[in-house]
Amino acid sequence: MSSQQNMPVIQRWANDKGEFHRQVSSFRHQVEANPGAKFPAEPNRYHLYVSLACPWAHRTLIVRALKGLEKVITVSVVDFLMLDKGWKFSTPEECPGAIPDELNHAKYLRDLYFFVEPEYTGRFTVPVLWDKKLNTIVNNESSEIIRMLNTAFDEYVPRDKQSVNFYPEHLRAAIDEVNSWVYDNINNGVYKSGFATKQGPYEENCRKVFESLDRVEGILANHEFLVSDTLTEADIRLFTTVVRFDPVYHGHFKCNLKSIEKDYPHILRWTRLMYQLPGVAQTVNMNHIKGHYYMSHKQINPNQVVPLGNGPDLSSPMVKPKNYGA
Repeated sequence: MSSQQNMPVIQRWANDKGEFHRQVSSFRHQVEANPGAKFPAEPNRYHLYVSLACPWAHRTLIVRALKGLEKVITVSVVDFLMLDKGWKFSTPEECPGAIPDELNHAKYLRDLYFFVEPEYTGRFTVPVLWDKKLNTIVNNESSEIIRMLNTAFDEYVPRDKQSVNFYPEHLRAAIDEVNSWVYDNINNGVYKSGFATKQGPYEENCRKVFESLDRVEGILANHEFLVSDTLTEADIRLFTTVVRFDPVYHGHFKCNLKSIEKDYPHILRWTRLMYQLPGVAQTVNMNHIKGHYYMSHKQINPNQVVPLGNGPDLSSPMVKPKNYGA
């Protein structure tokens, strides 16, 4: 066993300027719809390790649900509490909603990283897409995993899901453009605000969050979805941040210039629409979401007190979207 496996996870939230910088994912292999590929798409070959609290992992669960991949790709869910050794596996009795690692019987997510790469020095992040046959990590970059789930397994999904495509070729340029500023200013922007350790970086990034939410509000004032009135991965990637915004980022990360419920009626309408898509509500676990942020980030919330509010009610009746995938 590497000596690094006994070391605690040291969280370095910001640099000397007080700025938060996210590290790049380390495993970037691809599952392909090609029997000759190193990682060919096959039913019951791949396993997802996720957190219900993490917005990046949440993306993969939503695509898995919308594509009907629940019986094709299995899942383990870590405990929401992440302390000195990172994400841990607990039983449902210890943490309702958790699913232990029955595949590799790991106690911590880090155990899987060290199993694959004993001298690993990066972050132990979710999601992790695992190959049961080769017993290794395929990929731990959520943006790439959702694109694999989007099309690589179409041979094995229900027939009515095979034509659903969240990254259609004719919309890719527009999707990429939206993803770019949404990721930098909103998805990651709330972290750059919340983990800033100096006033200047906090204010700069917090203002960018709301400038970009204003931009989203303008788009959704005239459109059902973010790109071409069609549900795409751009909507999925934004949704996982917005659903956490009022209950977590507004207070915990000090992104409090406005709220989704009070100040963004079109984003709120869109959020309800997204939440009510088949299978999506089941991927949203507010106990895990709030418990993780307020109890794990003790440098921000040392007393680990979790607020009562869950944000706006997303279950209000909504009209079924016109274009469910391209």
